[in-house]
Amino acid sequence: MTQRTDAIQSFVSQETPILTLTDDEGHVGTGYTYTIGSGGSSIVALMRDHLLPRVIGMDTDTLEANWRSLLFGMHALAVGPISSLALAAIDIAFWDLRCVRTGIPLHRAVGGAHDRMPVYTTEGGWLHLSAEQLVDDAVRMRERGFQGAKLKIGKPHHTEDRDRLSAVRAAVGDTFQLMVDANQGLRLDDAERRSRTLADLDLAWIEEPLAADDIGAHARLAAASPVPIAVGESLYSVSQFKDYLHAGACSVVQVDVARIGGITPWLKVAHLAEAYNVPVAPHFLMELHVALACGVPNGQWVEHIPQLETITSTQLEVRDGYAYPSPGPGIGIAWDWDAIQAKQLDSPILVS
Repeated sequence: MTQRTDAIQSFVSQETPILTLTDDEGHVGTGYTYTIGSGGSSIVALMRDHLLPRVIGMDTDTLEANWRSLLFGMHALAVGPISSLALAAIDIAFWDLRCVRTGIPLHRAVGGAHDRMPVYTTEGGWLHLSAEQLVDDAVRMRERGFQGAKLKIGKPHHTEDRDRLSAVRAAVGDTFQLMVDANQGLRLDDAERRSRTLADLDLAWIEEPLAADDIGAHARLAAASPVPIAVGESLYSVSQFKDYLHAGACSVVQVDVARIGGITPWLKVAHLAEAYNVPVAPHFLMELHVALACGVPNGQWVEHIPQLETITSTQLEVRDGYAYPSPGPGIGIAWDWDAIQAKQLDSPILVS
């Protein structure tokens, strides 16, 4: 990976633990999860030592029971990033296996509400890039048909953010969507001020403006901000989303299928958001989120960040500004196992 910098961190790598489940008839399901920069070995250890032994004998027709059994088998560790990310790999593998067994693509298995989803790009909006680079990338993505772009904010002075975004808005025009992401890097007073400063740029949302565990501050900001507030990539349970929605602390839900613990709880969050008339624009993992966002009525966007290109044999289909879910059975990811083997950090874990 190339260097990526936001308001609170800079990183150059991603770890992607991958899990395969095989049933007694020989069908295979594959799940995965991820960490930014480090921590993958902790997820692998949790699966190896505590979760995968409990998977033996589970049924793909009882995914709710499976998920709850795994959660309560390590309840002292939940709710948190490591436990949710480990659960996600297993739950995604179960859903893949279930869809393979039944011959149904994931977007239809979870609801089939849409056959395509608008797509925006994030890759050209990192905080370390110059205003000229931001403009060049946004114009190029607009010409490729993307419907929007997300840019990082969090420069030392709010006028720096405004100048960068104003240059992009002037270059791409009014119909191209712009989103911004503060990566939890602002204080409440600063976030309120920046939301007013950026109001006339017609932003789709300000993402993660404050520390993710501060629901009260987000509620105050949402009430004061002329720009919608988006949260979700750093929340790890359905209950946390419930509290945000009940408090009126966000206008866009960005639930991440890995960080929430898999497809099973992801769907609960999406339907909960629907009940509050709030759209879902999931964070990252475009290869999987395209199917999930298409599956629910309130799916709004897919975020385009190439992540699996070097270890898959097919890529996400994007045409005329829309991402399309795979029509084949399963989660829709064609893994390149030779490439995965070449990049593998540790020997595979076998549980029988």
